[in-house]
Amino acid sequence: MTANIAKVVYFEKWMNGHAVDILGKSDVIDLVHLRHDTGAKANEPDLQSMHGYQIMPRTELDPAYLADRAFIERMPNLLAVSSTGAGYDMVDVEACTDAGIIVCNQSGTNKEAVAEHVFGLILGLAKKITAADRGMHSIDRMSRQGFVGNDILGKTLGIIGLGQIGTRTAEIAKAFRMNVLAYDPYLTDEQIAERGARKVDWETLFSSSDYISVHCPRNDETLNMIDGTAFAHMKPTAYFVTTARGGIHKEDDLAEALTAGQLAGAGVDVWWEEPTPIDHPLLKFDNVIATPHSAGVTEEAMENMGVWAAEQWIDIFQGKVPPRIVNPEVWDKYRERFKARLGLMPDEIGS
Repeated sequence: MTANIAKVVYFEKWMNGHAVDILGKSDVIDLVHLRHDTGAKANEPDLQSMHGYQIMPRTELDPAYLADRAFIERMPNLLAVSSTGAGYDMVDVEACTDAGIIVCNQSGTNKEAVAEHVFGLILGLAKKITAADRGMHSIDRMSRQGFVGNDILGKTLGIIGLGQIGTRTAEIAKAFRMNVLAYDPYLTDEQIAERGARKVDWETLFSSSDYISVHCPRNDETLNMIDGTAFAHMKPTAYFVTTARGGIHKEDDLAEALTAGQLAGAGVDVWWEEPTPIDHPLLKFDNVIATPHSAGVTEEAMENMGVWAAEQWIDIFQGKVPPRIVNPEVWDKYRERFKARLGLMPDEIGS
């Protein structure tokens, strides 16, 4: 590899092939493709010499290549880790920050896909579309009785986490003239109002909403945040929808709340164990619509994820401040490490 050219490693197949094409033409990046089945011993030299790691989603990634603290400590030249989409729960951000490594994501690339999926779930639940479809496939001359749904016009949507996806979800809700509430402790009343919602506390959101949609990251703060106590506040006519990350809600508590009739149903796209076994308790409920963490996986979203990630890698190794850095507090330490390894001092933040 030519001096001052950064080595970026990725495993298996990038979600969008255009990313590989873009980086293959870059004069600042040497792109290295590794495979899980090659084995850890064979892959280790490339990993230990890499400057950038394009990490796969947790669902497809061999656990040996999670960017946890043990992995990070073995990679002396690593400068940056980038996730495929908005989520970065496969990266130990604290360990990266301690080591002087920046973490980037592709926040915003799949906001349309996820927000539309949310309303697919909401409408499917409200109109009993999935239940009716199952019946039509299994019952001869099925009656429409028992499949009377509800309009969502004018109902209340509660959003947990008003980032890019949450904001787009709120925007779509306005087309149905829904009343939008939001719980986000990191935004002011004014910021939430600018994003199309009204700021409320945790209990108010659960007790007042007809539909609840989760859009926060999974981290130490949010792990198991939505539990039986939260579900107990819900109206028995309300629905819970999550397209964020498994582990933010307690799956057993959701199953117990559904059994007790504390809510009317749920739309679940994300799971603690992915791929999810067919005997999962939540898959036994007729009033649960389940999808396999596919909300953000559309042709358009995958195109955005691949292209945005590739362009961000080029920015990084041209010494620019990347647009979607998760841990900007590490920037000064990162700049010194970058210069020591590649001979170029990156820009200052805000320059």
